[in-house]
Amino acid sequence: MNVLHIALREVKVGFRNPWAYSFMALFTLFSLSLLLINAQSFVQGYSSATSSMLNLILYLLPLMTLLLGSFSLTAEKEEGSWQLLSTYPLATLSFILGKYIGLTVVLLTIVAFGYGLTGVAGALTGRGLEEDTFGLFLAFSSGLVLLFLAIALVLGTLAQNRWQALTMGVAVWFFAVVGWPTLLIAVLGLMPFQWIKPLLVTLTLMNPAELVRLFVVVKLGGGSALGPEYYEWVRWIGRPAGTWLFLALCLIWIAVSEGFAHLIWERGRSRG
Repeated sequence: MNVLHIALREVKVGFRNPWAYSFMALFTLFSLSLLLINAQSFVQGYSSATSSMLNLILYLLPLMTLLLGSFSLTAEKEEGSWQLLSTYPLATLSFILGKYIGLTVVLLTIVAFGYGLTGVAGALTGRGLEEDTFGLFLAFSSGLVLLFLAIALVLGTLAQNRWQALTMGVAVWFFAVVGWPTLLIAVLGLMPFQWIKPLLVTLTLMNPAELVRLFVVVKLGGGSALGPEYYEWVRWIGRPAGTWLFLALCLIWIAVSEGFAHLIWERGRSRG
């Protein structure tokens, strides 16, 4: 029951946060821009227009999630709320899980509002996205939210204030999204040929943005655009069990991040 109480409290606080409404307006604007791109050339499957849409979402959602998630935990420290909560018989794991569930509701509501408005506008104008493509974009956005929110809780656990959370959040976003292609090429270029594929798999699994992007690109039919290094990825994602394996990887990612956040938070709690 403690998890539910913390989650409900987080939902209430989240929807009172002006940052949430600022991001909602920004994401809605981005979502409507997808409709404008689609109006120029009807999008079905993987294309240059689809790639542009994915990049728009990839730049905004992880940063939005990292900031809102990490700020939520650092606010508990700065405002003294955690000191009060820690006097109650509240397990640290219940606190972390409640935070995660509550923030998930807030962030997915933002995503649903943006896509919902875009879907209505597309239906009224007759230029909406094809249903399967629209569903994959929604799955892409939800996956980014769930995975980066787990990272955000780790950052919020490590940071002592909002400025530290902001710095770490922007740094993670930059390396995972903006600088990832350059860093990947630089690292792989230094490795012997036989190490490239194993290292590519390892690095991809370490970056949730790239993991979700590859899954959606393959499901959209754009696996051939990824190059021969990703042939095995295209094979397993394209299989009937590929979706379930992807979901299992995401759950492992979330569980590991949540476990690490719980470990650090519990250690700080025991030290007072």
